[in-house]
Amino acid sequence: MSYKIEQNLETCIGCGSCSAVCSANWEMKEDGKAHPIKTVVEELSCNKQAEEICPVQCIKVIAQK
Repeated sequence: MSYKIEQNLETCIGCGSCSAVCSANWEMKEDGKAHPIKTVVEELSCNKQAEEICPVQCIKVIAQK
């Protein structure tokens, strides 16, 4: 199964929580906000943690069929 990662970039406050718990797929960019490295992943890995830790809930990890 694969998972699609969606992020509302306008809502992101750039706190860095997602990149702290999931540096394998989240990075801080020059705009001061976090961005996913991949938007489709094969494993949940730490992306689910990133979704749960986000204080503004701007990350969604959605299972794809």
